[in-house]
Amino acid sequence: MFLSLLVSAQSDSCACCTEHHKAFDFWEGKWEVTNSDGTIAGTNTIEKIQTGCILKENWTGSSGSTGTSLNFYNLQTTQWEQLWVDNSGRHLKLQGNRVGNKMILSSEEFTHTNGKQYRNRITWTLNADGSVRQLWEILEQDNVVNIAFDGLYKRIE
Repeated sequence: MFLSLLVSAQSDSCACCTEHHKAFDFWEGKWEVTNSDGTIAGTNTIEKIQTGCILKENWTGSSGSTGTSLNFYNLQTTQWEQLWVDNSGRHLKLQGNRVGNKMILSSEEFTHTNGKQYRNRITWTLNADGSVRQLWEILEQDNVVNIAFDGLYKRIE
């Protein structure tokens, strides 16, 4: 009995150490983020919390916007999930997985005021130089109809 408790305690101490749980680790760090035109978009700090089970994002935009997201690998759905909330009260729920050097998360479809159905898709791409590109696209079915954000993350720490 003691041995089974010890084994259980040891495995519980690293509950989020699988490769799936580490798939988004490339985003961890302190970053300066620029828009596609090179202007400063803001800074972002992504840190592991809860014994490495959650990636917590703290965004500060150059325009005064702020936001926080919690990102985690859900063992039940076998997908990454993100919940984002900002200082204007907006929120976004995303889910998806890593494919190659990209983490691709999408929202459920939503109805816009124009009556059409859209979906958010955000892709974080790990570049060869260690920088990360974040591309937020708005999709109508599978067609990109708008780019909400296209930023480049450069590590500052």
